Amino acid sequence: MLKRLSVTALIVLCLASPLAVFANGEKESGVIKIGAAMADSSDKWLSYLEDGVRAFGKDHADVELLMTDGKADPAIQLSSVETLLTKGVKAIVIVPVDISAIGPVITKCKEAKVPLIVVNRLPEEKFLKDVDVYVGSESIQAGLMQGEWVAKALGAAGGNVGILTGKSGHEAAIMRTQGNKDVFAKNTNIKIVMEAEGKWDRAQGMQIAENWFQANKDLKAIVANNDEMAIGAVLAARSLNIKDEDIIIAGVDATPDALEYLGKGLDVTVFQSAHGQGYGGVEAAYKMIKKEKLEKMQWIPYELVTTENMANYK
Repeated sequence: MLKRLSVTALIVLCLASPLAVFANGEKESGVIKIGAAMADSSDKWLSYLEDGVRAFGKDHADVELLMTDGKADPAIQLSSVETLLTKGVKAIVIVPVDISAIGPVITKCKEAKVPLIVVNRLPEEKFLKDVDVYVGSESIQAGLMQGEWVAKALGAAGGNVGILTGKSGHEAAIMRTQGNKDVFAKNTNIKIVMEAEGKWDRAQGMQIAENWFQANKDLKAIVANNDEMAIGAVLAARSLNIKDEDIIIAGVDATPDALEYLGKGLDVTVFQSAHGQGYGGVEAAYKMIKKEKLEKMQWIPYELVTTENMANYK
């Protein structure tokens, strides 16, 4: 009788063990669930970052990625994070919709005792101190590299410059613009005469640039916080029959689309590895789950891209 009970108990324990594994965010097969809360899947550059996230999952059979789209709405993104946590993920990777609204996400992850890895958009220090890992590129460096190239291209003559900025309040928009201004402030022959928010969008970049060209015949350069707005400026110049040699246009990201325009209206861009950031974000989460030691700030450097080296980025 005791032997029968022992066998029965053993069977019950064996049946129960997979359920315990599921509760810890892993399947019976040992696959680890990682939640990836994306900001806006309709954004072209962020779609490349999402490809990097998926690539890590493809490279690691022991990882199951649960991805959500915040649809550029902080409330939707917070709800997505809450849902991911109920599904037993062992880490959250997030590209914040709004870095100023990340506080509730941090609170939810702390309550669930789940590591939080922030990618691409650097939170303020008051939030960053409670983030486990940040993966991204130093935005000001893109602005500095871009500005220095433009200043050199303008030469001793200098000229009037317009700056197309990303969405107001975004860390990348603030710091890239600051990098531009820091460089131009050191060049007394360069004057910023136009600045407008293009919201990272090609169509808005085109509309703004068209207005600038029509209002200021002496504009010598347009420096954009990203490639989509820079491409918009290229299209604006074409629509008004402005020759490539009469206007310098600079972007950031070195997207596949931008590389098609490089040397054909777009003069320079700065490579920001969307794939590297997405891949690196999930890799950081994976290593944290595996209890590996990590530096809190995981920097992925920018690289200047011109017609001379563009083949390396295709």
